[in-house]
Amino acid sequence: MKELDIDFLVSSSNKNLQGVPGFSFVIAKLQELENCKNNQKSVSLDLYDQWSYLERTKGGFRFTSPVHAIRALYQAILELEEEGGVSKRFKRYTRMHNILVDGMIDMNFKPIDLNGYDGPIITTFHSPKSKNYDFERFYNLLKKRRCVIYPGKLTKADTFRIGTIGYLTETDIHFLLEQIKQSIFWNNSQN
Repeated sequence: MKELDIDFLVSSSNKNLQGVPGFSFVIAKLQELENCKNNQKSVSLDLYDQWSYLERTKGGFRFTSPVHAIRALYQAILELEEEGGVSKRFKRYTRMHNILVDGMIDMNFKPIDLNGYDGPIITTFHSPKSKNYDFERFYNLLKKRRCVIYPGKLTKADTFRIGTIGYLTETDIHFLLEQIKQSIFWNNSQN
């Protein structure tokens, strides 16, 4: 935080930590946090008041504690340590990403070029150019095969996204690739 001159770092318990969604945490410079006192616009999102309540009550929450999410975050941190830390997890995510991209390219899917700003946790692919392609149908075929991809788009281009974060193995990625291969209906009018 010193190197980047960051006052607040806000994150969530899911994503790269692999905990359950629904719990966020903040790492803050104490002086900057104290500057937030009486400067809130929301009762439930009053960061200073939550912090001071945690301090006064030795870990209590102003509202109902997300006990299950906190316990899941604790377990996720243990698993991160067991895996060898952030660098080892990044290597696993990168391995899963590379297997996915190579397999998708073999099936004529093209990853979107993010000019070096891409990472191994989620990959955006251009939708097939076929007039017979329909994302909704493709998505539903994969869902029936126990595979879920991201239906949302973050670009103006016609794309879809596939994540390679979470507790995934090479077997999982190969399974997904096989299900995608079996769900390509636009090249075969029989499906």
